[in-house]
Amino acid sequence: MCATGIASDRWDFIVIGSGVAGLRAAIEVSQAGSVAVLSKDALHESSSEQAQGGVAVALGDEDRIGLHQEDTIAAGDGLCDEVAVRTMVREGPAYILELIDWGAEFDREGGRLSFTREAAHSTRRVLHSRGDSTGREIVRALGSKAKTIPQIKLLDYLFTVDLLVDDNGRCAGVWVLDTNTSRFFPLLAGRVMLATGGCGRLYRITSNPPFATCDGVAIAARAGAELMDMEFIQFHPTTLNLPGAPNFLLTEAIRGEGGVLRNGEGNRFMKDYHPDAEMAPRDVVARSIMAEVRKQGDERIYLDLSALDPDFARQRFPMIFETLQEYRLDLATDQIPVLPAAHYSMGGVRTDRWGRTAIPGLYAAGEVACTGVHGANRLASNSLLEGLVFGGRCGEAMLEDTLEQPGNAPPAPKIADRPADKDKDWLEKTRSKMGDLMLRRVGIERCGTTLEEAREWLKPLRADTDLLVPDREWLEMRNMAMVGDIIASFAIRRTESRGAHFRTDFPKKDDRNWRRHQFHTIVDI
Repeated sequence: MCATGIASDRWDFIVIGSGVAGLRAAIEVSQAGSVAVLSKDALHESSSEQAQGGVAVALGDEDRIGLHQEDTIAAGDGLCDEVAVRTMVREGPAYILELIDWGAEFDREGGRLSFTREAAHSTRRVLHSRGDSTGREIVRALGSKAKTIPQIKLLDYLFTVDLLVDDNGRCAGVWVLDTNTSRFFPLLAGRVMLATGGCGRLYRITSNPPFATCDGVAIAARAGAELMDMEFIQFHPTTLNLPGAPNFLLTEAIRGEGGVLRNGEGNRFMKDYHPDAEMAPRDVVARSIMAEVRKQGDERIYLDLSALDPDFARQRFPMIFETLQEYRLDLATDQIPVLPAAHYSMGGVRTDRWGRTAIPGLYAAGEVACTGVHGANRLASNSLLEGLVFGGRCGEAMLEDTLEQPGNAPPAPKIADRPADKDKDWLEKTRSKMGDLMLRRVGIERCGTTLEEAREWLKPLRADTDLLVPDREWLEMRNMAMVGDIIASFAIRRTESRGAHFRTDFPKKDDRNWRRHQFHTIVDI
């Protein structure tokens, strides 16, 4: 259903985002009223849908829930909320079995579910679908289920601009832009959920899709929500590094199945950096690759699967194999050029373990939210499970919470014309400069000087783009400039190195002072 077919401006529930967390929550709350699921693109386009890796869950014969919990906490480098982790790993199996009942198809061997191992997992516990299309299959199953429920309306090409917060401080709906008509209008609801994904497009090199532009964090921050752990940005170690090609993600499972990393001289180097070599945590592998780049003076880093049986490699990773063929590369036999890329935000809108934020009536789940489950560094393939479990729990909270009667809604926002000197060309060039700045100044390695430089550059951009202009690209820039500054601000405050946050001027971990989370509102930043 497209935006022009909206039948009402008032709903019982609004869910912003059509990925795993949003769809699972929408299914949960549909038993109690009307649900609008908003997507700023086509409904099938979400970060969840593009997740190649898999979903980690303790369902295998050789696994146990406690072991999954231990691996998650170890990867989180001292900052995981252990209760949240225990909740995810204990409830996860039931959500996966429910998905299977709803028609999700995972890879099997002889009729039994097939599990693989990925970095920092101590056993094989990662489920896949058609090798490397797991996110797509989970979203397909959830979407098919949602479409059978009359109370759920899937509305595409609606860009959520800001939250409506009434004079009692309660979220009462959203302002949206219909990108087909360039028209702003309000949608009202007693409960609103953010499931908008992450912030990867802040960075020039990223595995994220084009629509991962920080929208949920930005609109929550402007409404006064607390943000948590925003300094922790995970870089995936292996994305395609080929001129003219996108930074296509080469899943962790490739190394889990035996793929190795080599430098420009053909030498395997990861054993020089960590005893677990290619199976070390993601932050370690990413920094090790960049250290090797500096050592050899160029970007010649390769992923090598030649030790695997060629037929196995091609069948195990069919989507990756087909994509690489477009660039005349054979996954099974060629050395695949790779570099790390911005991949996942551990931080986000602070929530409790049921998705509640500091703003009554506003909830969040998935990558936009921060429960503390990932700590300082997410364990591979925990994100889809987190989206399912906390999306479902978020839906339960939305059903159970009793909220005060709404107050008076705020006035309509003042809409502005785009400044004459800031046309499409300006937006494109500025976004490119920002992506490069974030990569060089707020990337895999940071220091106080580079972080302050980033904030100085972003400050005037935030002022330039603060106008409410009926243009999607402008609004995305507005959100990214804000959140880029927020990430740099959090990173300046954390004067240590931990997980995905590495300060060259504070290269050691400081458990005495910094084994804790950061919480800030936009007023503090």
